[in-house]
Amino acid sequence: QLQLVESGGGLVQPGGSLRLSCVASGTLDPYGVGWFRQAPGREREGVSCISATDGGTYYADSVKGRFTISRDNAKNTVYLQMNSLKPEDTAVYYCAAGDSPEVVAGKLLRRGLDYWGEGTLVTVSA
Repeated sequence: QLQLVESGGGLVQPGGSLRLSCVASGTLDPYGVGWFRQAPGREREGVSCISATDGGTYYADSVKGRFTISRDNAKNTVYLQMNSLKPEDTAVYYCAAGDSPEVVAGKLLRRGLDYWGEGTLVTVSA
């Protein structure tokens, strides 16, 4: 059973930056890893994903150009660099890993991502 722990959340001003980390209890080499977020009153949104094989990435339109996903397999860690943050980015952010993440109709699906962290809160406010 793979355990994931997110860190790096907190309070940041609009226009600021944060880097989230997702550290696994074991190797992440076989897995694609995604980031999701959920704000009150909103459905959970797939934000970004990075593949296990070729390093290919996915970004939701709402964060494209502002967020960057990366991985360091030697550290069993995936990062989400978040720049130019907006109040609309306020949410609990979750990382998830699995054998077969899927993007369908331009959206990252939760199915195929079997291991989840408990989330880290990001608040963007003056």
